[in-house]
Parts: sequence; C-alpha cells; structure tokens
Amino acid sequence: MAGARAGDGVVGHVREVWATRSAVRHGVVAVGALLVLIGLLTAATDYQATVLTDLAYLAIAGGGLTVLTGLNGQISLGHGALMAFGAYTTALLLPDREAGTPLVVVVLSAVVASSVVGLVVGLAAARLRGPYLAGATLALAVAVPGLPLYFKDVLAGGEERLPAVMPEIPIWATDTAFYLTGADPSPSKYIAFCAGALLIVTFWFLANLARSRVGRRWAAVRDDEVAAELAGIHLGRSRVSAFVVSAAAAGAAGSVLAVKSRGVSPESFTLDLSLTLLAAVVIGGLGSLTGALLGSAVLVAMDQVVDDAGIALGLSQIQAAELAPLVYGAVLVAVILLAPRGLTGSVRALRRRRTPGSSATTAVPDRLGRSDTSPADTPPADPPTDPVPSGTASTAPGPTTRTPRGTP
Repeated sequence: MAGARAGDGVVGHVREVWATRSAVRHGVVAVGALLVLIGLLTAATDYQATVLTDLAYLAIAGGGLTVLTGLNGQISLGHGALMAFGAYTTALLLPDREAGTPLVVVVLSAVVASSVVGLVVGLAAARLRGPYLAGATLALAVAVPGLPLYFKDVLAGGEERLPAVMPEIPIWATDTAFYLTGADPSPSKYIAFCAGALLIVTFWFLANLARSRVGRRWAAVRDDEVAAELAGIHLGRSRVSAFVVSAAAAGAAGSVLAVKSRGVSPESFTLDLSLTLLAAVVIGGLGSLTGALLGSAVLVAMDQVVDDAGIALGLSQIQAAELAPLVYGAVLVAVILLAPRGLTGSVRALRRRRTPGSSATTAVPDRLGRSDTSPADTPPADPPTDPVPSGTASTAPGPTTRTPRGTP
C-alpha cells in the first residue's frame, strides 16, 4: 500500500514538472527528436536525406521568421536576403577541402555575420510599422542579390557560382555511424544529420527563449505597445533584439543551404525564397514553431508532387519547376480564406470543440504565447446592470442639473 502511494507521488511529481517546467519539457522533446532523426537517416536513401536537408533549412529560417512575426509582430519580407549573408559566409570559409575549417565554426560564423546584418537592419527599421516595415524588408530582398555584382573580386565574379566544398567527415562521426547502423555515412546523410541536429538545437533555443522574460517582453510589445511602454519595456530594444535572433536563425539556414548545394549564387536568394518562407509560416500557423515545421514540410512535399505532376502532364523540367510558385500562391490563398489560423491553429480549434466541457471562447495559448481566440470568436460583453434595486434611491453622486427659477 505504501509502495503504491509512493509510486503515485512520483508520477504526480513527474506530471507537475512536465506541466510547469517548459525547459525540461523542451529538452525531453529535443532528445526524442534526435533519436527519431537517427532512425530516419538509418532507413533513408541519399535522395530522401537530401529532401530532409531541404526541410531542415526551410524550417530553421521559418522558425526565426515565426519569432519575428508571430511573437514580436514585425512583418518581414526579406528573410531570404538574410539567409544569403550566412550562405556567402559559409562559402568563403569553405573554398576547398584544404581549408580545414570545422563545420561548427563555419555555422557559428554564418550566424554571427547574419546577426550583425540583422542588428543594422533592425536599428534602421525599429521605428517602422506595418506596411512600411514590410516595404523596407522587401527592398532588402530585392537589393541583396545584386551585391555580388559590386564585389566581383571577392565573390567569384558576381553572377558566377561561389563554391562551398563540404569538409571531410570526421573520423568520430564515421565510427559512430558505423557502430549504430553498420555502414559508413554518405555525404548526403552526414549533411542531413548536421542539418537536422541544427534544426533541433535552433527550435529548442527559440522555444525556451519564447517562454523566458525576453519572449514575454516581445509578446507584450506585439499585443499592446502603449501598455508595454507603460510597463517599462523599451520598444525599440525589444524589436531590435527580435530581429537579431530571427536573423541569426536565417544565417544558420543559409549555411545549411550553401553546404547542401555545394555553392551559392545570387539567383538562389531572390524574392521567391522570402515569399516561400512566409508561405511556410502562414500555412503552418503564424506564431507556432510546430506550425513552421509543418508548413515547411508541406512546401517541400508539395514541390516534389508538383514537379512530378507537371512532368506527367507533358511539361518540361523547367516548366514544371516554374509551376511550383503558382501552386504555392493558390494554397496560401486557400489557407488564408479557409483556415486563417493555419494547420496548427485549426487542429487546436477542432480539439477544443471535441473536448467535453470546453468552451469555444476559451483562449488557449500556443507555444509562443499567442492566443488562438480571435476577436470574432469572443462574445459581446453583457450590458452593465444597475446594482441598485428598482425603487431604491441611489446615493451615488450624479450630474447636477440647474432648476430654472420659478419652477415648483
């Protein structure tokens, strides 16, 4: 009997820690995701590993955009340009196999370079709001692909492809993979594992940051700037810090893209990439890291499906590739009209409706602290009732009226 009570107490304590300690919960999820990643790569082919790498860099950049737009309320249309700085930094550090720069150092350098650019852009855009901020970031997305033309001596002649050679796979990584799977890892699987591990670390960091004091300040600025300023929150500092964190994630994604593509060129970072990131965030659910991951997975899968469908319809490879942006736009419009909360928001709303005793108007915050209840779902407030019973004179002071002289 005593053992059963002790067991119930341990289970209750574990449940309490799981419900109240977000850092512990995020850590357990990260370890589980790493194990799942190892299992997937063990059974995956080289082509499937390449698709997983595409999903990883899109989700990393989408997670940073989710923090900026969903948590802090800043609209950015230039995250593809921020990825370019991380990608070119990676290519400059990996010109050939003799460079010998560790991959971890390369990724950290790309993150630092993109963070510096994000700091500059954030300081310049700290006073902009809404469409003005979107226009400024749109100008960044249009201008950055032209920068290699002005730095031809450093960036391999401008429009030419700047190579990014993947370094040799470390011996410890080869031995570990052979011990776990019985085979040496291929370059595609090694890149996929590094990209997946970077995705897990990035999401773990962003999720904990969103639950911290910094994340609550960002959410306060997003919800009500006046109230946040009265509470002592520096609006400009909060916006700039959110932009820097988001730019750092974009730089990490650009580094993965450069290594995966074995090089970089200006046409890899056009406006289409920025709009693809925005589409992934909106489709998955704005303000949710899980939504950024799901939206990226939908776009990666949709790209393969559209290419296969286009070729089956008799289109060439180039025509089938040009069909993908049209399908992206159609799906984005359909999601905005039919499921404005995205995939995660819609699933969460259906779960609340099916839960017995739950109210459709109860606000349930998601992982980034954003409430799912929209103003349209909130019922109108009841009219104020008079606390004084009828027939009883109220002693509350009211407006005084001057009685005309001679009136009885």
